[in-house]
Amino acid sequence: MTKIVDYRNVLVTRNDLIVLKDVTFSLESGEFAYLIGKVGSGKSSLMKTMYAEVPIDEGEAIVLDYSVSDIKRKHIPFLRRQIGIVFQDFQLLTDRSAHDNLEFVLRATGWTDKAAIAERIEEVLTRVGMVKKSYKMPHELSGGEQQRIVIARALLNKPQLILADEPTGNLDPDTSHQIVALLHNIAAKGTAVLMATHNIQLVEEFPGRVLKCDNKRLVEC
Repeated sequence: MTKIVDYRNVLVTRNDLIVLKDVTFSLESGEFAYLIGKVGSGKSSLMKTMYAEVPIDEGEAIVLDYSVSDIKRKHIPFLRRQIGIVFQDFQLLTDRSAHDNLEFVLRATGWTDKAAIAERIEEVLTRVGMVKKSYKMPHELSGGEQQRIVIARALLNKPQLILADEPTGNLDPDTSHQIVALLHNIAAKGTAVLMATHNIQLVEEFPGRVLKCDNKRLVEC
């Protein structure tokens, strides 16, 4: 197994306040892990350190062979291309179809061959069960369908790591189950998945490793 994330004695602060301290954990390829904890406990901040959105104040943090504790600005786009991010609020471009949302990301990350773009979009849409709805605008899709498109977007550049920040937060229970099952399936095919959630029922129904942000520390449950 390849180590995708490796944190040792990491300190994370926001506005000079300690968010998390002494964070030591690792995540391997194909591993599925939940990140749980109260609102404001540091889950999102921890995830954001992994794609260099939030700086690391102390300690050593390696993500996909990049040292995010002292990463150079010019390297950040290359790190982020290897990470798929799934947001709670979708963040789809509302002025274009699901297909065109995906094409926009591929072109923005350097894809130029029309045939290769079309093929890759079809591959990821097939994987999330949305090929037949790719022509629809985001507002024409249900919340669950939009989240499937977001997961397809996250898969476009064949990431080694997917960070899913409350991906079921705006979804009903049945749809939430489908999304978590899909993320588990992605992990089973070799991509590491870290999913932040408040929904303990999902954690119980779809077992995985559980990490908890508690009292400014990250503990394994």
